[in-house]
Amino acid sequence: MTGQNLQSRKPASRIESVGTFVPQKRLKISDLVENKQSLALKKLQLLTGIHQKAVCSDGEDTKTLAVKAAMDCLKFSSYRARDLDMIVSCSISRHLDGHVYHCEPPVSLYIKNAIGAVNAVNFDVINACAGMLTGVYIADNFIRRGKIRNCMVVSGEYITTLGNHATGKIRSLANPELASLTVGDAGAAAIVERQSSEANGLFYLDFFTLAQYSHLCTARQKRSFPYPIMKTRARKLHRVSVSDSKNIVQKALENSGLTMDQIDYMIPHQTSKSAIKAGLKQYENFFKAKPGNTIINLKNFGNTASTSHFLALYCCLQKRKFKPGDRILLLALASGLVVGVILLTMDDLVERYG
Repeated sequence: MTGQNLQSRKPASRIESVGTFVPQKRLKISDLVENKQSLALKKLQLLTGIHQKAVCSDGEDTKTLAVKAAMDCLKFSSYRARDLDMIVSCSISRHLDGHVYHCEPPVSLYIKNAIGAVNAVNFDVINACAGMLTGVYIADNFIRRGKIRNCMVVSGEYITTLGNHATGKIRSLANPELASLTVGDAGAAAIVERQSSEANGLFYLDFFTLAQYSHLCTARQKRSFPYPIMKTRARKLHRVSVSDSKNIVQKALENSGLTMDQIDYMIPHQTSKSAIKAGLKQYENFFKAKPGNTIINLKNFGNTASTSHFLALYCCLQKRKFKPGDRILLLALASGLVVGVILLTMDDLVERYG
């Protein structure tokens, strides 16, 4: 996906509502590393900032997470399911009926039928952990061209199975499967609608793919093992993500007429606390300023892949952190390597939460 410069145009769309669903079952990080031989592994909780993560129980999967998040989103929305023009499903995982990976029909069709969105066009988009923000990018484009009035962007990430192969095999923080222990399950949904006011809304959306780094995080299915396996060169991936994203964020700010200290909240992809803080330090040195607040939402959820930005946004809405007029930067740093920047001005969405 190449960058698309939308900053010179007035906002065409806004986030109308957000919903989530997080499984009740929790797995403590301390339980993952208990009785392991490596003392270094016992630092995993301190390194990542993750104390526990949500894990699907029997009967929960990609579809159930996404559908429950979609229903929660509709609770806060002025729309009913039959009013939706489009549904875009953005999950990496595609597990339905337990551990069965489905390619067709699209997951969006299952969601559409489950919530009763009889009039919606539906399709799937997979773009690693940038999936939901990519869905917002696409929805804004359809709205901007006058093709639709609204779109639900939704994802259900059932990805803790990645840790099943890693557990018991890791003896060092340098192990390429270490990141598999940090992922958590969650569903999230957001309705993007045509903007009626030019004062607020989504005013900058830009995505870049840096494919030369695609080898730094790969996942595959192993024939001799029932679950997928992910291997990540985490340190290098973090290094190139931060170094290559700085100019992209700088472009977003300059073209929007903003400086970094005029951003009230930054919500980065939730990987690990130490990685986010190290990246922020480099950003501060580069921009000679820092955002008012940076949201780190890892402690009780872990890295929930494509749902992480909207899970963090939802928690902030429920805690009444935002106020109308706040400028929010959503920063996607996803395997591939995908860098995405979405800038929005908060509006009366805050009044429906908390």
